Amino acid sequence: MEARDIIIAPLISEKSMAGTVSQQYTFEVNPHATKTQIKFAVAEIFGVTVLKINTIKIGGKKKNFARRGKRSSGLQSDWKKAIVTIAPGQKIALGGVNYFEQ
Repeated sequence: MEARDIIIAPLISEKSMAGTVSQQYTFEVNPHATKTQIKFAVAEIFGVTVLKINTIKIGGKKKNFARRGKRSSGLQSDWKKAIVTIAPGQKIALGGVNYFEQ
């Protein structure tokens, strides 16, 4: 897998942005990616030194749908989240204003 196939998207939430103060960034990653692959992908894409990686597999939620008078249910797909800790003094620019770093 290439680096862009491993890192799908950054997760932008209040909790993940608060983690940027302590050099932790959260990404949605490929469910089959290992910690080593994630480490090299983040280093290649953003040019930072990765110190630690924590991964979490998140199960899909059950959803109910009503369409044209019929009720049906489905399941969202499972996904994987990675919390990446980088070296002190380095930053990853996620393209927005981070109010927690000011």
